[in-house]
Amino acid sequence: MQPEVRKLVIVGGGTAGWITAAAFSRLLGQRLTIELVESEAIGTVGVGEATIPQIIRLNTILGIDEHEFLRATSGTFKLGIEFVDWGKKGSRYLHTFGETGMSLSNVAFHHYWRRSVSGEAAPDPKGLWDYSLHQQAAEQSRFGKLDRVGNTAMTGLAYAYHFDASRYALFLRAYSEKRGVTRTEGIVEAVERDGESGDLTAITLKNGKRVAGDFFIDCTGFRSLLLGGTLGVGYEDWSRWLPCDRALAVPSERLPTLVPYTRATAKDAGWQWRIPLQHRTGNGHVYSSGFTSDDAAADVLLQGLDTKALGDPRPIRFTTGRRETFWAHNCAAIGLSSGFLEPLESTSIHLIQSHVSRLIQLFPRAGNPAAMRDEYNRRCTAEFAQIRDFLILHYHRTDREDSEFWRYCKHMDVPDSLTHKMELFAASGRVGRDHDDLFRDASWVQVMLGQGIMPADYDPMADQIAPAQLTEFLANLRTLIARGIASLPTHEDYLRQHCPADASLLAA
Repeated sequence: MQPEVRKLVIVGGGTAGWITAAAFSRLLGQRLTIELVESEAIGTVGVGEATIPQIIRLNTILGIDEHEFLRATSGTFKLGIEFVDWGKKGSRYLHTFGETGMSLSNVAFHHYWRRSVSGEAAPDPKGLWDYSLHQQAAEQSRFGKLDRVGNTAMTGLAYAYHFDASRYALFLRAYSEKRGVTRTEGIVEAVERDGESGDLTAITLKNGKRVAGDFFIDCTGFRSLLLGGTLGVGYEDWSRWLPCDRALAVPSERLPTLVPYTRATAKDAGWQWRIPLQHRTGNGHVYSSGFTSDDAAADVLLQGLDTKALGDPRPIRFTTGRRETFWAHNCAAIGLSSGFLEPLESTSIHLIQSHVSRLIQLFPRAGNPAAMRDEYNRRCTAEFAQIRDFLILHYHRTDREDSEFWRYCKHMDVPDSLTHKMELFAASGRVGRDHDDLFRDASWVQVMLGQGIMPADYDPMADQIAPAQLTEFLANLRTLIARGIASLPTHEDYLRQHCPADASLLAA
């Protein structure tokens, strides 16, 4: 009988470490002793300020009050990501968290819309996003809790958050320590392994303290000290498809109007993010060092700010890809130590969350069971590949050829899995989505159309209604959306009423 796993050691803090600690203490804290080792002398990347709706599930499982969390992190609400200049210069579209329009007779709305612009007697001049509740709310900087529009089948607003990632880590640290997690300050000096099994047994800190454990979670960031460094798990490089390898991050003053969406603006050799918080704006430039210099990238970042910079740009270097396995021996990597997919679709914190959730579901009671480890690695590998393809779509499906970077992206070979999805959508408007894909059909549709793929055809089931009925259906949708938006407060008013940031944050 193998010994029970009783002691969990998390090496590294930041968002990854403290999400891990919070979730394990909440769900397995009664049977595990949990110790987190981190050093204040080692900084964190800390750019994961934008999220996707799955974080709501995490906070709900943890029992975190939404308004308390947003006050503590200077958070705002997010309805989607606006992409500027991606498909071509001058283009813009919003990848929202919700559906566009409303399905009818089990046929997705975009097929009816495609029919409406296909050259019938009176083609609809409206674009797909004219039928998006989220787009209209974003354009008017409105937000509110809206589960459904009136007494109809039209779903309301799906949302996520923007927040200060360092404050979120502190918030979760306090949460975890209340639930018995021990925090140990120190830098890892050495890692011990069992001579027979090769499993990790303990880490020794520079101050001489030894921390033993039965299972270890590597949250050491790009260094991947345990999984990559000690256990020698290799790294699969995806930079041929996602060539950006550097970023510069800088905060700036608060936006005059707090819009409820992230902005991603394509630049000559990468892209720039803008994330609105209550006390400041998060900004960054993700770029490829093979197509521009660091100094030129810094100039692009600073010149593209909407408000005054509050410091100097902070550099970050990375290689897009993943570890060959995510769990080896008795060690799993969470966060940047497991791999890196640039924050174009705000998936960084989601990947932490999904890996933690998956690890808890498969966590061994005793020993080091290969079946659980293999299943974990299989599912994590699939998720990374699905997100990778979605990110590549933004770069590859473009009409831009105005810079060497964009010419490379447009003409590069891409994974067969993505080629199939693009060809299927271009031919029929259908989405070849994997059943466990993080991104919904609506997400693929919005990005495909936003990047310039107009389907040649649509689902023939959308022909079931007469042209006059289709015209009436579309007009009714626009009326419903207008009424739904009119009922919402402004984003600023909602924040002011329900979750204004702590005064200490606003003064910082």
